[in-house]
Amino acid sequence: MDNKKSIQVCVNCVMDSTDETIIFDDKGMCDYCHNYYDTILPNWHTDEKGRAEIMKVIDKVKADGKNKDYDCMIGISGGLDSSYLAHVAVKEFGLRPLFFHVDAGWNSDVSTHNIQKLMDGLGVDLYTEVVNWEEMKDLQRAFIKSQVPDIDTPQDLVFFSALYNYAAKNGHKYIITGGNFSTECVREPLAWGAYYQTDMVYVNDIHKKFGERKFETFPRCDIFKYKILYRLVHGVRVVKPLDYVPFVKKDAEKLLKDLYGWQGYQHKHHESRFTRFYESFWLPRKFGFDKRKNHLSSLILTGQADRDQVLDRISRPELPEDELMKEFEYVAKKLDFTTEELWGYFNGPNKTFKDYKNNYKLIQLGTKVMQLLGLEKRAFK
Repeated sequence: MDNKKSIQVCVNCVMDSTDETIIFDDKGMCDYCHNYYDTILPNWHTDEKGRAEIMKVIDKVKADGKNKDYDCMIGISGGLDSSYLAHVAVKEFGLRPLFFHVDAGWNSDVSTHNIQKLMDGLGVDLYTEVVNWEEMKDLQRAFIKSQVPDIDTPQDLVFFSALYNYAAKNGHKYIITGGNFSTECVREPLAWGAYYQTDMVYVNDIHKKFGERKFETFPRCDIFKYKILYRLVHGVRVVKPLDYVPFVKKDAEKLLKDLYGWQGYQHKHHESRFTRFYESFWLPRKFGFDKRKNHLSSLILTGQADRDQVLDRISRPELPEDELMKEFEYVAKKLDFTTEELWGYFNGPNKTFKDYKNNYKLIQLGTKVMQLLGLEKRAFK
């Protein structure tokens, strides 16, 4: 990344030309903003119309789950989106979910606290899948050695795979997720460490080149198993209720704190210590990519953040320098790197997913089909 190159910033949000795929119009507005105003906003209803739409789905979930212990599953991380989703699902819609949590070895104390508070407050059962740490560590080490920006892929993969594998295996038909437009209408570009975590061709190639252990119990689910086998054969469906009800970040945080003693985080995804380190230090300093830009651009577009205040915030690191250095040492030790070894990979030559075998073209084709069918409205690029 040539940091001396002039960077153009969108005049409406804070996405900029560190995303090499970004397109600006003649007034300086980016294509993420145009996608929001032209595609997302006209089809996004959180009023009575939206509630009527989602209630049709909720009623079916309840009917299909009648006489069962649970009528749906919720993947719970302790973060804001899944926590607020849990409240809405139980308190507003009367659903009977099973909480599903994946312990990949990086839970923060706050996330553990939040999950327990929600369980107690909502009277919901929790199933926790603990990932084999030696296998988890091996894949994370492999991704760091590969020099790609996607070093959080191992966590994303196990969170996703464990949940969907469990649902298919145990006959759960509905997975209720916290995905939403309110805080996620601007998706980070694939190059910003957001390449498809379910591209097992890609994961397997990096693991083959840099891993040292065989996968034995490590949860895996590629995108085709998820989209085709689990949907068509096992009947697993995904429901995103937060797109149909009012969801304002500050209001949701206050509600969760007042009702459950839930605790907030410095920034999105900080419920995982590894993700916090990766997004606050590794990605911006090694590659020049700052995911706060797309996270906070989403809040700007949805009227939840002031652009000038966001520009001021992203002009500085999210965490103090001494804390970042302590986290660097913690991550190195936990992954069995010496501090010098991890610095060596940090300073090594940057690569991308294109430097390894992948299913990019096929997955992109599937994504475009989903967009044409109106099933995916965010821009993937």
